[in-house]
Amino acid sequence: MMESQSPEREKRGGMYLTFKLAGEEYGLEILKVREIIGLIDITHVPGSAEYIRGVINLRGKVIPVVDLRNKFGMATAVDTDQTCIIVTEITIADSNVMIGIAVDAVSEVLDIKDKVIEDPPRFGGDLDTRFILGMARIRDQIKILLDIDMVLNTFEEDKMPKVEDETGVLN
Repeated sequence: MMESQSPEREKRGGMYLTFKLAGEEYGLEILKVREIIGLIDITHVPGSAEYIRGVINLRGKVIPVVDLRNKFGMATAVDTDQTCIIVTEITIADSNVMIGIAVDAVSEVLDIKDKVIEDPPRFGGDLDTRFILGMARIRDQIKILLDIDMVLNTFEEDKMPKVEDETGVLN
């Protein structure tokens, strides 16, 4: 007898861009990815949160870049030639904004089926797992699927550099 899946679980399957961070594999929905660029000059913004590396000028748009290692409380690492920025589009306060995330390396795009995605394990009250969509089992490896909106929406608004939404309004 086949086990039926909840509607939330059925929505998790689809195309994911996978990337490496501190030796682990993560994935984010491909529909959230606008482009992948190599590491370029990042301008530090004084007073911003520790996990914000600064801002980049991407074809005339100023885009904040988040250091995902720092955001997740991982040890810092020296940038390599594989370090890159994944430019994502997320929703903050009802506006679509582009934010870059610095990762160790981009791996591949995978079509991940619902049947290989499991709920995140429960770690008790000390670990917030709301930003994890699920854990995908792919070729004997676990890939942590991120809800990038949830990851990036936890900015402290007063520490966030102002960015333009798609209409050019500063948020």
